[in-house]
Amino acid sequence: MKKHSFLLLLLLMTAFSSAAQTFLSHCELGLSFGGMNYIGDLNNQSMFGQVNMAGGVAARYKFDSRWALAFTGTYGHIESTDYIARRNLSFRSTLAEVGARVEFNFFPYGAHKATLKRSTPYIFAGVGFFKFNPQALYADPTGGSVLWYDLQPLGTEGQGSATYPDRQKYKLVEVSMPFGIGYRWRVSDNMHVTVEYGWRRTWTDYLDDVSTTYVGSDLLNGQGNSMAATLADRSSEVLPGYVNGVGVKRGDDALDDWYSYFCLTVTFSAEMLFGWMRGRTCEL
Repeated sequence: MKKHSFLLLLLLMTAFSSAAQTFLSHCELGLSFGGMNYIGDLNNQSMFGQVNMAGGVAARYKFDSRWALAFTGTYGHIESTDYIARRNLSFRSTLAEVGARVEFNFFPYGAHKATLKRSTPYIFAGVGFFKFNPQALYADPTGGSVLWYDLQPLGTEGQGSATYPDRQKYKLVEVSMPFGIGYRWRVSDNMHVTVEYGWRRTWTDYLDDVSTTYVGSDLLNGQGNSMAATLADRSSEVLPGYVNGVGVKRGDDALDDWYSYFCLTVTFSAEMLFGWMRGRTCEL
């Protein structure tokens, strides 16, 4: 009985080792570095805005020479200053994203086979979750303090008020749909370099805290929220005496905000990084 149990254990260990080797040979791990920018109301919905540094990690499982499943994590910073003087709005936000996506290589790509290409363009699409937190900088002209204020709790467009019951405070964690294009090179059998540009379609119009209409300082001050009133309409800072009336468009709620991430990524095969562990034994 003991002999049979030992043989079964040996077979299971052999099968596990073989499966682990196959799994590692299909996996890559890497780091990315690049830039992130925001697309929304405060940059005229332009596809190219102010770019800030960003970086991330990636894990990829290659099904074959064409298809792969990748898991990514990205951390960056977005910001913009208004292009319309009468609004004079601005914001910044850190942005953290995790996602999964499917990748397709246009050419059969990989190592160990003469029929595989050393480089190929590719496309990708997937789903992600991201966390953001828009802030605005305000310099107090009387006290002299210069502080960043979180905008979501302030309800600058009347969110949470009885006057605008349909405007609820937006969530700071949302869903995104990443998609884009790229190009990858095989530097060696175990090292790969990619460059890519990816867009993130979101379902929120509040990356910048700007979406609908002005609600007026009376409403916001009436709720004991003087800072909300100050940051909701900053036109008087550049146009003395100018005030946007209640109901005037503050943003375009017909279009959701987007962000994009372009990067250089270096990945290494998991076989190279962790394959050595299979040969280790425990010695007493």
